[in-house]
Amino acid sequence: MWALGQQVALEDRPRYNNTEAFDPFPFPAATESQKTTIRDFGEQLDAHRKERMDSHDDLTMTALYNVLRKEQSGEELDEQEREIHKKGLVGVLAELHDELDAAVARAYGWEPGLEKETLLQRLVDLNAERRAEEEEGHVRYLRPEYQAPETVETQAEMDIDVEVDMGGGPAEPLEWPSALKTRAQAVRTVVGHADHPLTVEEVAQHFHRARRDDVRDLLETLAGLGLVDQDNGSYVA
Repeated sequence: MWALGQQVALEDRPRYNNTEAFDPFPFPAATESQKTTIRDFGEQLDAHRKERMDSHDDLTMTALYNVLRKEQSGEELDEQEREIHKKGLVGVLAELHDELDAAVARAYGWEPGLEKETLLQRLVDLNAERRAEEEEGHVRYLRPEYQAPETVETQAEMDIDVEVDMGGGPAEPLEWPSALKTRAQAVRTVVGHADHPLTVEEVAQHFHRARRDDVRDLLETLAGLGLVDQDNGSYVA
């Protein structure tokens, strides 16, 4: 709803724009208990979809949600859609979404089940409140390590000791972290220690068993966040 409200389009269809849709979106100031509840419902939702699609090779995420949306609109399902509903346990899918929506609404301090127009107006109003807060110097960073890196001593910067040889390559490759967040921090640290722009291949060489595609995706994400600069296929802090 928020993204569509930005009225950003690509030809004849909506286009998700990070700058217009994600960056200004006012997330709830949730308590730890509320975060846990939201996380639990999210994990249940993810597990349900995966289990249903693993059990039925012909099921797809698109098919599940097409049937869910049609049922929510009150339209009658055809025979094929009824089969998708049965295999995908779409009724359970709908319940999990309702529970997740209600948990998120409570995290905002709102009653569940508000009309879409009311929800959108409240988000717009909250966005204006957050904007006023920021003008007063109070910033509710969603991810301080990404959005205010100068104020956060990241775990990667504390733990990773990057050494380079005379040619600028890794003196001793590092272990490739298992967590995505730590990988991003590690890649950023490697680029930050280099005295010249690094290619995807050069960054990957700093880690044992790092897939080049994963390293490329992380570098592109960091570049999109403005944490590294991209120059002709190479990256520099």
